[in-house]
Amino acid sequence: MTTAPRTIGYFGPAGTFTEQALLLQADLGQLVRTPYRTVPDVLDAVESGDVDLGFVPIENSIEGTVNFTQDALVFDHDLLIQREVVLNIEHCLLGAPGASLSDIKHLYSIPVATAQCHAYVRKELSNADVHAANSTAEAAREVGEKVKSGETGVAAIAPRVAADLYGLSVLASDIADHAGNQTRFIVVGKGVVPAATGHDRTGIVVFQRADEPGSLISILQEFAARRINLQQLLSRPTKAGGLGDYCFIMYADGHIEDELMADALRDLHAKQGGVKFLGSYPAAGKHAHTAREHADARWQQADDWVSELRTRIRR
Repeated sequence: MTTAPRTIGYFGPAGTFTEQALLLQADLGQLVRTPYRTVPDVLDAVESGDVDLGFVPIENSIEGTVNFTQDALVFDHDLLIQREVVLNIEHCLLGAPGASLSDIKHLYSIPVATAQCHAYVRKELSNADVHAANSTAEAAREVGEKVKSGETGVAAIAPRVAADLYGLSVLASDIADHAGNQTRFIVVGKGVVPAATGHDRTGIVVFQRADEPGSLISILQEFAARRINLQQLLSRPTKAGGLGDYCFIMYADGHIEDELMADALRDLHAKQGGVKFLGSYPAAGKHAHTAREHADARWQQADDWVSELRTRIRR
């Protein structure tokens, strides 16, 4: 029997988009929450058993994959994704009450956030020096401390909720360069694979047996032949070899409990240099019927057909 999780670590401090997304999940919000300074710190805490679960960002609709999260899961930890959560992101410019944009000489935020607001920063804050922080909330906290000590020429790109937490005002709202800014977060834990829901995603890492022509297509064919849809395909350096030594990270529709997905992973494990399982878990968003579901039924019919033929074998 698996013990229900009681604690969860997240990429903090309080007031980050990560905490905001976590609190959207009613069951996770009931757990004892511990903020950590960096994503690796969160993952280390889960692996060491200091917390039962971890909650971290992994993908943004503008900037793409959060590589330091993805690489940590692939190379540094043996943790499994338990679910995903998608949050609509509103970046705000926070500063001293009554400050004008022309007053801002120093801007603080996490590099991912400043990149997402690059056009706004170039246009409205062209004279400001940009300083990197570990998180948007940490940037707001640092700016709040400076404002409290009398500085007015400082600002942070951070969530709206961080303004109240750290005694700041919203100088400008919704400043991202593109509409529809969303971030995907994941819950990670040790050992457990959640049961299939019918609307699931499976993550794997495939290490090639050899870097040769056709190696990627041989991997992709395992999914195409079974009508399994790939949601995301990434190539990352393995960090074990020189230039050109890459592995492939894949997120596909389906669950390892599904026969077709299990069959695809079986073949990949047998044919490739190695396969790391990142988890099968409930996908965010509305349930959608897919070609894979129909393929599952056809696969089962075909399996039943072969099984019946085998009953005719004379011993």
